[in-house]
Amino acid sequence: MREHIAPAVYFLEVHLVYASIVCLAAWLLTSLWDGKAAWKYWIWVATSVNFIIPCAGLFDGFGASSNHWATQLSGLDAIGIGISRHLTVAGGLFGVWLSGATFMLVRLLMRIRHAGKDSQPLEHARIAYGIPVRLSTVGEGPFVGGVFRSYISLPQAVDRLLSETELDAVLIHEATHARRRDNLIGLLHEIALCGMWFHPLVWLTGLRLARFRELSCDDSVIARSRGADLVGALAKLAVPEDPSPVRAQAASLFGQRLARLMSSEPHRTNCAVDWVLIAMFVGIFMLCVFGTVAHYPSCFKVGP
Repeated sequence: MREHIAPAVYFLEVHLVYASIVCLAAWLLTSLWDGKAAWKYWIWVATSVNFIIPCAGLFDGFGASSNHWATQLSGLDAIGIGISRHLTVAGGLFGVWLSGATFMLVRLLMRIRHAGKDSQPLEHARIAYGIPVRLSTVGEGPFVGGVFRSYISLPQAVDRLLSETELDAVLIHEATHARRRDNLIGLLHEIALCGMWFHPLVWLTGLRLARFRELSCDDSVIARSRGADLVGALAKLAVPEDPSPVRAQAASLFGQRLARLMSSEPHRTNCAVDWVLIAMFVGIFMLCVFGTVAHYPSCFKVGP
């Protein structure tokens, strides 16, 4: 048992180090470059997936092949060796991790259960932009429900609250979420967060995913010249007395969203800038994947 602890800790360290470099690069590029929100969203999706899946394993068969040219990172290997030699410390760290992971998992399951209750009962209404639309009798919405079979849920009296153009703007925004399977992407990241709750950059990735998820869907509304209509709909549908973290997080985005939606001219970006942004991220991503392989040997050596 003891001999397996050091390699496992070392492999986790190497993966998280290079995944963190990818995350920092994503943060820097998406903060400095004025590219399309949709491209930035997919950059953060790739960053999230890179945390979840050790992509370097695709090149070395997840440690099945022996890379004779691979080397160990001094310092990181010492941490794994040190933990393996002090099983009490290892047990304590595992207990802390397990407690946090259990708390996060219970929290996620409660949120899923609460969302399921809030969305019932539902009545089928129509199809909008290729996505089923349902009216919720509990007055919640608008939101996209379902993970594999997405649908748009609207409050039952939404047609009396919003004008036709405002309702259409809401449907454009929510249909973009549904077509991209944003619920599935978000759920996968939440599951990963249960296991990597200790890593601040995984939390940062979730926040940036949420930000660019909304901004990119807003862009689909702006492209149809419905930005002002969506602003009107958001104002009528807002629930200011709701103190939930989700509402608070959405409120922090509202200023940026409002400026983009109310702009007299659509938000335009230089296509060359977009391609430079993508090329730089892909380059850094691949360098980190190969860097992980280069320091992720299948035969971990405890010492000379």
